[in-house]
Amino acid sequence: MINYLWFFLAALFEIGGCYAFWMWLRLGRSVWWLAPALLSLALFAALLTRVEASYAGRAYAAYGGIYIVSSLLWLACIERTRPLASDWLGAALCVLGASIVLFGPRLSQP
Repeated sequence: MINYLWFFLAALFEIGGCYAFWMWLRLGRSVWWLAPALLSLALFAALLTRVEASYAGRAYAAYGGIYIVSSLLWLACIERTRPLASDWLGAALCVLGASIVLFGPRLSQP
């Protein structure tokens, strides 16, 4: 279960870093938004290495599902836009898939 915590923290920093770039490029905010963006993206990368997985690719694949849920939470909390029921259904399917990717190797070992 600790992997999910690392995934959610990584997602928070990845989305935050990308959103800071969005603020600068799309919303015309100050170039100074790049400083927290770069720091946030560096923290994202460091946090993702904490996931217990045998291979980086498997960790990244599993992270994708958690990223989707985190993005919808960001949409709701930060951007104040309500995700659709279909968004949550799709996110639930992605988390199921992410869990299979992450825990599948443990289940297939004798």
